[in-house]
Amino acid sequence: MNIAIASCQNLPDWEKDDIPFFQELAALNVNYEVLPWDSDTDWSRFDACLLRTTWDYQERIEEFMAWINQVSTQTMLLNSKSIVVWNSHKRYLQELQEAGVTIAPSEWLLQGGTYDVEQLMEQHGWKQGFIKPLIGANARECLPFDNDEEGIRKAQQHIDRLTPKEDLVLQPYLSNVESFGETSGIFFAGQYSHGTRKVPVEGDFRVQDDYGASDFIYQLSQDELRLAKEAITYVADKFEMPLYARVDFLHHKYGAVFVNELELIEPSLFFRHGGPESCQLFAKALVNHINTNTHP
Repeated sequence: MNIAIASCQNLPDWEKDDIPFFQELAALNVNYEVLPWDSDTDWSRFDACLLRTTWDYQERIEEFMAWINQVSTQTMLLNSKSIVVWNSHKRYLQELQEAGVTIAPSEWLLQGGTYDVEQLMEQHGWKQGFIKPLIGANARECLPFDNDEEGIRKAQQHIDRLTPKEDLVLQPYLSNVESFGETSGIFFAGQYSHGTRKVPVEGDFRVQDDYGASDFIYQLSQDELRLAKEAITYVADKFEMPLYARVDFLHHKYGAVFVNELELIEPSLFFRHGGPESCQLFAKALVNHINTNTHP
């Protein structure tokens, strides 16, 4: 078996989390090559292309989606093209919400529309708000703000600047993220592997390690497991069971849990918290998926 691991040209030197997973692939006699997605590669010489650290795709979304379309005709893309296209725009959260999956209360601010943030905040009774793009990652253009004169002014400017060219979502700011952080569950072929909790530096909301956040081993609660399985089942029923999935959660200070993201393209999988068992589970799930879906 010969697979491509899609990465990016400028992967940071500190990114080592997938190394034990690669070792498990080698133990299963799987040949693999880590290649930038935008390299001049004949992808048809691989049995599959596994998306991993394609971490520059959000800034080059049209180019990346054209590549997704191309590579999916040359080899087996994992996760599949249909899942990647669906997951590339966070409007999928509205779909999950309509299917009964609990997400944070949301107002969808779509490209070309006109929105009065003060009116929306008053309508919901939110004391703090949070704006984020529906295509993006790594906290790009995210804005927490207070429902006061200065906060509303900044938020309105933010919306007016971005909505001519992209879609946004407005949600209440769940300040518990600053202390408790964001939790995540990692699943392979629908099976729960392990969890992690990401905690930002004091006074920040950004849980990415790019901003100095810390991460810890974490066991999902029953509520988180239920929500994660509901979200993954929705994807499986709509498309197919995703080979890998990371479900991120935010927590209200009064105990409510919300699905914040369903990451199906290039999520960090935190193998450092899953141990050898998580790497083995993913490697075996990958091999089984390729064998099951390859026709002689």
